[in-house]
Amino acid sequence: MIAGKLGVWLTNIIRDYIAGPENTMEKWDNEPAWGQPLIGFSSGADPLYQFYKEDIGDFYILPHEYMKYKYNREYKPEQLTVVSWILPQTEATKKDHRTETHFPSERWARSRIFGEKVNVKLRDYVVKRLDGKGIDAVAPMNTSIWKGAVSEKYGYASTWSERHAAYAAGLGTFSLTDALITPVGMAMRIGSVVLNAVIEPSQRIYTSHTENCLFLAEGTCGICIERCPIGAITKEGHNKILCRSYVNMTRQYVERHFGFEGYGCGFCQTNVPCESGIPEKTKK
Repeated sequence: MIAGKLGVWLTNIIRDYIAGPENTMEKWDNEPAWGQPLIGFSSGADPLYQFYKEDIGDFYILPHEYMKYKYNREYKPEQLTVVSWILPQTEATKKDHRTETHFPSERWARSRIFGEKVNVKLRDYVVKRLDGKGIDAVAPMNTSIWKGAVSEKYGYASTWSERHAAYAAGLGTFSLTDALITPVGMAMRIGSVVLNAVIEPSQRIYTSHTENCLFLAEGTCGICIERCPIGAITKEGHNKILCRSYVNMTRQYVERHFGFEGYGCGFCQTNVPCESGIPEKTKK
């Protein structure tokens, strides 16, 4: 398949999957967990990936290393592409969650658990469809070598970051909360697959890795600071330890009130200017 056509084909199968019955909250007549996805591409040889390994920690695994792990042979980074997608929260989920201040709405908690289940299946589906075309592929997050780690510089980290792959694919920039602000906003989830084919990388139209965040770009906004119920977001940034402790605490609430094992927070992603898009700069 010609590289340009492969990119279009991948975009279509991802969108079709999310438009289908697999995209479900598993409640409310199988209400969809996600809106229409955004898709972007980055090269396995993009210098950003090597920078991530050097900046985040040696534990970070590069695209060609994930491919070698799965297929037990060498791959040239320049022959690989990373396809990334953004799964935006639905309007119903965002509407419910805007009014919450201390515990997640049921829709938000379901999107975190059942919606991510959709995302996991989507990763495997993309790999399977590529395999059907004779193209080697791997979903880093679905491998046994993906795991959490501790970065000396950043604290909690992992051997692969969906956010960083999406940043490389031109899909968004980072915020005060460490989340990615994308053209469909910060209320979303991310997935990715590495494949052994060359697709033209998506353009990164931003010049700074924090360009879309009003607070980091121009010192305004900061509404996410006010939205955090535990004070894990301040002008200094995101306290991952406080954040994780709060998210873990919500497990009891979700099970008691909604009847399933789950958790969620996401207050900093809703009822903020970057909830559903890139906010307009206030300083010209």
